[in-house]
Amino acid sequence: MNVLVIGASRGIGFEFVCQYRSDWDRVIATARDVDGLQRLEGVGAEPVRLDVADPASVSALGWQLDGEKIDVALYVAGIMSRGDATQPPPQDVFDRVMRTNVWGAMQVIPQVAPLVAAANGKFVFLSSEMGYIGGVPSSYSWVYRASKAALNMAVAAAQHDYPDAIMVAMSPGWVNTDMGGGGAPMEVERSVVAMRQTIAGLTRKHKGAFLNYDGRRFDGW
Repeated sequence: MNVLVIGASRGIGFEFVCQYRSDWDRVIATARDVDGLQRLEGVGAEPVRLDVADPASVSALGWQLDGEKIDVALYVAGIMSRGDATQPPPQDVFDRVMRTNVWGAMQVIPQVAPLVAAANGKFVFLSSEMGYIGGVPSSYSWVYRASKAALNMAVAAAQHDYPDAIMVAMSPGWVNTDMGGGGAPMEVERSVVAMRQTIAGLTRKHKGAFLNYDGRRFDGW
């Protein structure tokens, strides 16, 4: 199986690489810097330099993948923000979060989705339960929340242009990573195992859906 992991140098992305490689799948994986690329090469992935916030870098990804058929593509790239609705978000924070979490995905879709469609494959975008509009407990990290809700919409909208692919947004749960924090209850290995099982079971009925790591559908989002 051909797997592409976008945003793979650490955390959930790197764990996806390691687990798919442990099953002897071919994995193409992206990172922004030399250290990340070397780490990916060290576990047997084919490393590709990519900064999803840079249009030229995303265009280069397109020609580097030219002719590929991708069975599973994963958009894991993302950044967190803090703050709540008692203060307006700084413009630089808003721009950086939206550029990576939403605009980056929208840049990548036209480059990668046709390759997934060519394999009748699956394109999964790592979202967050914090982007679930039907269950908002607070305004904490409201820019991040807004970015993930926007990502969910972008995936659902893009699905219509790639009918031969299954495109979903997926929450990994609250995971113990640099982004999730040390107090998170779920270890990264368990989250990725569960997501891989859900990805393997995706069918056409899941197109455009927002799913939890265990396959539960978020309705009314």
